[in-house]
Amino acid sequence: MELQKWIDKGSALIIEYAPKLLAAIVIWIIGAFIVKHLLKGFKKLMLSRKYDESLQKFLLNLLNWVLKIVLIIVVLGTLGIETTSFAAILAAAGLAIGLALQGSLGNFAGGVLIMLFKPFKIGDLIEAQGEVGVVKEIQIFTTKLTGLSNREIIIPNGSLSNGNIINFSTEGTRRVDLVFGVGYDSDIKQTKNVLLKVLTDNPKVLDTPEPTVNVMELADSSVNFAVRPWCKAEDYWTVYFDITEKTKEALDAAGIEIPYPHAVEIQKEG
Repeated sequence: MELQKWIDKGSALIIEYAPKLLAAIVIWIIGAFIVKHLLKGFKKLMLSRKYDESLQKFLLNLLNWVLKIVLIIVVLGTLGIETTSFAAILAAAGLAIGLALQGSLGNFAGGVLIMLFKPFKIGDLIEAQGEVGVVKEIQIFTTKLTGLSNREIIIPNGSLSNGNIINFSTEGTRRVDLVFGVGYDSDIKQTKNVLLKVLTDNPKVLDTPEPTVNVMELADSSVNFAVRPWCKAEDYWTVYFDITEKTKEALDAAGIEIPYPHAVEIQKEG
């Protein structure tokens, strides 16, 4: 009799909830299909209106989360769970989670600020939070960079939006700051001519702005020249290393003394 009672209860539950469960599964499958195509349609709309790539990914990510939360609420309602009670619980939980995750909310707000003010976009070379890299992706809470040594760098949007950002790609060009020292017996005019020729012979050095060579300081063991070529932002390191190498060769060929041990002093861009 006891077994029969459990079988009857089980049968009653199956009869009562099976249709709801089946309906919930069908709604989830159809809803997931609709969400997928809504996201595709929204992406096509943004592409047709030429939205910024960074903004596209950010909005798609945000819309994906919103639609999935709505779908989950609909499925729970189909199963017979009171969605009004669920919404109240969700609101209370949201408040508690919000208080516990203030940093995450700050990162979300930072992501929104980045989208609004656009201090950089995907593909830009930036320096921020002590890191230098090319912007790979702007997400809701974080921004991903590809470092100069091909490292993936993830920076929280909160600290990123509140800190200093140097965008090397905005203007399209960069100045390469180099310092080369020669002996005190070297002829200044000859040295300047040699250094200028190295710059003008380099195909990646721009004519405008014009490259410059000037005496920077009279150091203890050398006369230091400030060498300032300009190049496209993406050519920075190529020009940096090429000019350094060609300068050493040109000074040696001209018989201009390079003081030991600082054969070539390089001052990084400040």
